[in-house]
Amino acid sequence: MPDVYATIQGQPREVVETIASALDVRAASPQQRAMLGSYLANIGFPSAARVVDIGCGTGPVTEVLAHWPNVGEVMGIDPSPVLIAKARAQRGGLPNVTFQEGDGRSLPLGGAEWDVVVIHTVLCHIPEPERVLAEAFRILRPGGWLAIFDGDYETITATVSPCDPLGPCIESFKESFIHDIWLVRKLPALVANAGFRTVRFDSHGYIEAAEPTYLLTVVDRGVDSVQKAGVIGQPLADALKAEARRRVECGEFFGHIGYASLIACKPEVARHAD
Repeated sequence: MPDVYATIQGQPREVVETIASALDVRAASPQQRAMLGSYLANIGFPSAARVVDIGCGTGPVTEVLAHWPNVGEVMGIDPSPVLIAKARAQRGGLPNVTFQEGDGRSLPLGGAEWDVVVIHTVLCHIPEPERVLAEAFRILRPGGWLAIFDGDYETITATVSPCDPLGPCIESFKESFIHDIWLVRKLPALVANAGFRTVRFDSHGYIEAAEPTYLLTVVDRGVDSVQKAGVIGQPLADALKAEARRRVECGEFFGHIGYASLIACKPEVARHAD
């Protein structure tokens, strides 16, 4: 099954609403907010920095950026009109924020006009990610900063034994919601080929156990994808979701995703193509 994020413009509204809800749950996680703050602290934001948030979704990262020291202006861009409408409704009142519908592979922005580009949990969903990086390079001023944060989704798990019935749910989630589960491992080469110089490449661990929220949505969406494909029926789908929640009640739930952040700079003297 193709990654629904990669074709989000053509997805039914109810699918996009489910995605928006999951994104909001994840953004509210203290661990997620800590990881965001950790890598943003490694960016050299100039005074009154102009920032672009590619693939902003409902805008939670855009909102954090709007309040970040030295940030003057933030533009959130996303290809989904539904998500952009939600972003404007929830965060459109911020005085230094604008939201615009657009594809990261062909940004509706002028060249060499922005100071920082942030791509947060987006690149793994996009076919031809090198096009997004080329666009980021184009719109950044010489000396501008690129920040990428994404999941190493080969590591995602909610299993606690070799034959755990939740295992196929996670595999279904990866097949249905992630275009490239190996993307993080390719980042250094991708950004170098785009002309950037990597400054930092760091790992971040995300665990949910006692009070899981986001990883329950991962299990549920994996179950729903298997059911939609006709592999299982409603009784088994209900039982798998119930098993995840039984583990929460018994203190047996465990889920983990490995993340990575990469901070890079556009050279002061841009590299020219041959």
